[in-house]
Amino acid sequence: MSARTLVLTGGGLAVLIASIAVAVTIGPADISTADVWASVAAHLGLGERTLAPLRDGIVWDLRMPRTLLAAVCGAGLALCGAVMQSLLRNPLADPFVLGVSSGASTGAVAVVVLGVGGGAVSLSAGAFLGALLSFALVLVLSHTLGGTTDRVVLSGVAAMQLFSALTSFVVLTSADAETTRGVLFWLLGSLSGAGWGEVVLSAVVLAVVLVVCLGHAPTLDAFAFGEEAAASLGVRVARTRLILLCATALLTAALVSCAGAIGFVGLVLPHAARALTGHGHARLLPVTALSGAVFLVWVDTAARTVIDPQEVPVGVVTSLIGVPAFVAVLYRTRRRT
Repeated sequence: MSARTLVLTGGGLAVLIASIAVAVTIGPADISTADVWASVAAHLGLGERTLAPLRDGIVWDLRMPRTLLAAVCGAGLALCGAVMQSLLRNPLADPFVLGVSSGASTGAVAVVVLGVGGGAVSLSAGAFLGALLSFALVLVLSHTLGGTTDRVVLSGVAAMQLFSALTSFVVLTSADAETTRGVLFWLLGSLSGAGWGEVVLSAVVLAVVLVVCLGHAPTLDAFAFGEEAAASLGVRVARTRLILLCATALLTAALVSCAGAIGFVGLVLPHAARALTGHGHARLLPVTALSGAVFLVWVDTAARTVIDPQEVPVGVVTSLIGVPAFVAVLYRTRRRT
């Protein structure tokens, strides 16, 4: 690992840790960073419990899992965006281009509105199964159409439209007003129901996928020159594409099942990270993940506090920030070319 990579990664980790510690203190209850460290140390067995039970519960049971889930989701979505943009050679690719988000939405709506599973299947489980079903459809379609990158994208668009239509049909025909509002809030992205179970699940999947993607970093560098050039360098193009698409789809499904659909993180953050690291994926992937984590921690903090006591869906805030940021990236790319 180069010195530049170490500096960027180390600096990113420091900023992320500081961001988490400060973000947990922000809210109606008066919590200090010292309270945060004391609560974390006590629960990790590194010190005695000095906080009152109520303050400790606010830190450990409410704000900390939500903030950590925001960091994991931001890192995962940004990582998926970076991999897919390189793999599909499409600067507009993001984690939802494969229809995974739409499939997750349909699965969640089927559980909440239609009662699929008879109460034995949770909303998160339904969203995860729907995401996997959508991705399986994309794989079948793209394979029968030839398996090229443009066919994968087109198959993803088709699946996205299909499952979006199914979701809208179910909500409009079967849900009451209160259920519709709850489903809509979840579909726009929400971390309000975050718990330690979601944090652990998402973090484990993120760690596995990050290792897989870093192991394929030289291969992703070869894809930058096109599929034929990558094949001439000894890359097994179809096999590599399948592995990485499955990995990113699995991670996206896990994140969407826990937090709903959060857009623009995977679209914008990889472009911002490339400005710091260049196009080498051994540097790009960890820096992109860290920048996505920091970004979503602060976006979620704003979403839950800017119009307190109401909460704005985090996906709305990412879109409000992401659209002008992405336009700026496009203009910057245009000036360079």
